[in-house]
Amino acid sequence: MPIIAKTPKPPYYAVIFTSLRTDGDHGYEQMAGRMLELASKQPGFLGLESAREELGITVSYWADLESIQKWKENAMHREAQKLGIEKWYSVFKTRIARVERD
Repeated sequence: MPIIAKTPKPPYYAVIFTSLRTDGDHGYEQMAGRMLELASKQPGFLGLESAREELGITVSYWADLESIQKWKENAMHREAQKLGIEKWYSVFKTRIARVERD
């Protein structure tokens, strides 16, 4: 069942990842679970919401820009990003926004 993230009082940041998948799993579901587990242990991680039909949207919430940068540079996350480009996504876009109101 989908869960709505319990975020703190603003301001905080949202990383919005929008994607179209390629056909087939190719290890995607397993890696997605590993990434959620790993991200949830990162300093500054506040929560995550995700939905997928044809278009997938995942929003992760972070305390600050430094936390987002450290997550982007995480070695296992970098491997997942590489596989995403090579195998899992036909198109994707990442946006970062500051949440002012909740």
